[in-house]
Amino acid sequence: MAQDREILRMIWEGQIAICFQADPDEIVGLQQPENFHLMVSRLSYLPLVTDKVKKFFSRFIANDQSDGVVWFDYNGIPLKLHYPIGVLHDLLRSEDDNHPWSLTIHFSKFPEDSLVKFDTKDILESFFMSCLKEADVLKHRGQVISAMQKKEHNQLWSGLINDKFDQFWAVNRRLMEPGAEQDTFKHIPIRFYEEDSAYMQKLISPLTETGQKKTLHDLLIEISTPVRNAVGFRTHGIDVHCDTQLQWMSEHLSYPDNFLHLLVFYENV
Repeated sequence: MAQDREILRMIWEGQIAICFQADPDEIVGLQQPENFHLMVSRLSYLPLVTDKVKKFFSRFIANDQSDGVVWFDYNGIPLKLHYPIGVLHDLLRSEDDNHPWSLTIHFSKFPEDSLVKFDTKDILESFFMSCLKEADVLKHRGQVISAMQKKEHNQLWSGLINDKFDQFWAVNRRLMEPGAEQDTFKHIPIRFYEEDSAYMQKLISPLTETGQKKTLHDLLIEISTPVRNAVGFRTHGIDVHCDTQLQWMSEHLSYPDNFLHLLVFYENV
């Protein structure tokens, strides 16, 4: 992976311009707040930027609402707080829209029927670590993550939330190496997304039945159905070429939770 370190850093440094606006129904007083603009890492999560946004708008919100569980929507669609921000953006934004992504912050009426509460960073950290462990079970039968010390687990999380590339990858590189005398992982951790639906997981081998490294073209065939064909994938805002090998993608284009998050495009047969 050493020769592709520049790719790892480019993925790490990917950002999204977000314009946060208040819910007009929650504003008290005559003064309407200005919008709050922020450059946000694609790899981060909305609960990790909530404090900055909440601090900006809290003086315009009634005191009895300021301590509520904060959530966000885009065009009326509540945003899942445990999805990486880049995944949410790929799912919901048109690739032709070059304006900042406009999100609304809410301090009340949390939509419990459609969102899971992540009202503390500790809860989000626990979720993140469970994803890492699940990914390592798929890749190494869990042997790498279980051999790490607690301080190394903490270093992964600290590196992510503090935007420390070297700190994160000093530990994460071990999770991205195939096992001894192996050229691939046992399975590729992938979550497949469609617009307006929950993600799907499927056990994906990095190798074809003939032992060749599987490409995205092979994966398109594998997840197609008799009624619709998978025709393309997007991740990190990129439409990935079909000749790209899954093993290479897993090592270089995975999110910090060690999963590939792929938006799938289908065509009906």
